[in-house]
Amino acid sequence: MWYVDKLFTQPQVESLAAKGFLVRSSGGVVRIEKYNCGAELRKEPQGSFRMTIIPSNMLQGQFTRLWDAGYQKFLLTNEGQKVPIRVTQLSDLRRFNEELRTALGVSTYYNEALGSTCHYSVYDRVKGRTGDVPDETVGAHETPEH
Repeated sequence: MWYVDKLFTQPQVESLAAKGFLVRSSGGVVRIEKYNCGAELRKEPQGSFRMTIIPSNMLQGQFTRLWDAGYQKFLLTNEGQKVPIRVTQLSDLRRFNEELRTALGVSTYYNEALGSTCHYSVYDRVKGRTGDVPDETVGAHETPEH
């Protein structure tokens, strides 16, 4: 996952459009999109930008969260919708993530380069433990923090 505490400068953010990203800015919020994926930066009082929504797939123009249920990966919407993710969507997310990291000068660490990292992961399927019934226990019903 991204290290959300990293701050970005105005020139870094402005350079993204020239690197092929769709960049929209309104009221100190910058939305970056490419390959049907997106991320969000917010302007801090001192003028730099902080990532508030890490790279994620977009579904009907909205950010999603990636959930690994152990047997399948899903996209979770803010409305609680759970959609199985397709391999092309995972591919697009990886490509978007790599290109955005390169464009902003963010290092990629070994464990992150191995594959998709998820907002939520559930691997325990032992009856009676949290996660044994994914629809009842995992973030699909969680309210968004942003």
